[in-house]
Amino acid sequence: MTVCVTTGQGAVRGRVAPDGVVSFHGIPYAAPPFGGRRFREPGPPEPWTGVRDATAYGPTAPHAPYAPPFDALIPEDVVPGEDCLNLNIWTPDPETGAGLPVMVWLHGGAFSNGSGSASGYDGSPFARDGVVCVTLNYRLGADGFLRLRGVPDNRGLLDQVAALRWIHANIASFGGDPDRVTLFGESAGAMSIGALLATGAARGLFLRAILQSGACHHFLRPASADLIAARLAQKLGIEPTPEAFAAVPLADLLPAQAELRAEVSARPDPALWGEAVLNLMPFEPVAPDLPLPGPDCGVDLLIGSNREEYRLFLVPTDRLESFPAAALDAMTAAYGLVPAEALPVYRASRASAPTATRTAGELLDAVATDWFYRIPAIRLAESVPGSHVYEFAWRSPQFAGRLGACHALELPFVFDRLDDPSYAPLLGSNPPRTLADTMHAAWVAFAATGDPGWPAYDTATRTTMVFAEKSAPRDDPRREERLLWEGVR
Repeated sequence: MTVCVTTGQGAVRGRVAPDGVVSFHGIPYAAPPFGGRRFREPGPPEPWTGVRDATAYGPTAPHAPYAPPFDALIPEDVVPGEDCLNLNIWTPDPETGAGLPVMVWLHGGAFSNGSGSASGYDGSPFARDGVVCVTLNYRLGADGFLRLRGVPDNRGLLDQVAALRWIHANIASFGGDPDRVTLFGESAGAMSIGALLATGAARGLFLRAILQSGACHHFLRPASADLIAARLAQKLGIEPTPEAFAAVPLADLLPAQAELRAEVSARPDPALWGEAVLNLMPFEPVAPDLPLPGPDCGVDLLIGSNREEYRLFLVPTDRLESFPAAALDAMTAAYGLVPAEALPVYRASRASAPTATRTAGELLDAVATDWFYRIPAIRLAESVPGSHVYEFAWRSPQFAGRLGACHALELPFVFDRLDDPSYAPLLGSNPPRTLADTMHAAWVAFAATGDPGWPAYDTATRTTMVFAEKSAPRDDPRREERLLWEGVR
């Protein structure tokens, strides 16, 4: 069974599932970013006549696959084609005037990978619970974030804003309330939201935001971004201009991008990459600075991180056990801490853990998790009073239990997709259904009301919802570690 809905560009035909959820896939929200539009701001979507079939996913933004072993761990999807600036909608009631809350998902992938059509991001469970869910694609890698003279920076962010504008103009036809939009994302998706909040680029286009494992401190200053562009051009044997990059076939550009990402990790020299050495991401939003939004940002926030985020990057690569103790002081100092003061605090706080987490790799996980994810979340919550904070603490049984509460592990619980095969490498067998029920319900409640079900964060109690098999709000978890980071960006 199918259903037709009219948008500003024309009519679209969606599919009705047996449970009554109606889905529409591959709807263009902007013009294809190729040809004369390459490396330019997104153009308006082209109208069509008749009824456009929207029962299959559209093309994804071009990107290279994840490098091993991450290609087997992280959900990924590739659909070829140039009309890649498209979105997908799941709704329980495609009727104008239904006034349902809307949730718009920005996928992660280090600004170089991912898509809105990965099966793990299927929005049916949100629609089942009374929410219109939207996922989308935005430009990645060089096309989305490489700084090039004469063209706009942050084209991937401009794509996201264009999608939000399309949603504001059209979502009522799918049963959604354009004034009750919650933007949510993970990793690079959450960092994108942080950038949009800091710059005000999408002000008025969303009422609430959920930032999972990413906040406002991941960006490249122009000088560092210029170094990245020059190095990528050198690898390709071209000048660092939009015209030269546009002439490079994607079959050559995408592998060069992947090689550059590996090179940043393998050669952490600030003279080569600037602050990209710490971020380990050559493609990021570019800005002279990215200040925290203040109390007047006009957006309700739900912010959090996973307890052992960095283990995703240490355990599958066997670096957790092999990371040299001699390098730990240098890494800790690079993150802005004084090793002689910080490392004893981290060791002491983990002394009673079952695995006696005192090795260099274990401590690197703790410090890097805080620098990349936890501390930025706390600082964002402190800057916007009334924010809600969470920590995801359920530990995966994978890799003999060493994977822990790693980066991206919360995704199947948020989307209530525990049975999706793409999540099995991270989840293992028999993940706790009650945790998915609790976490997914909190996201739905926040989108509907602004209240996920626990008290807001403040600097007196610092109440944080800890999602584990026995989830409960707790005051000021790991206070001593947090205090170490005062004064560190």
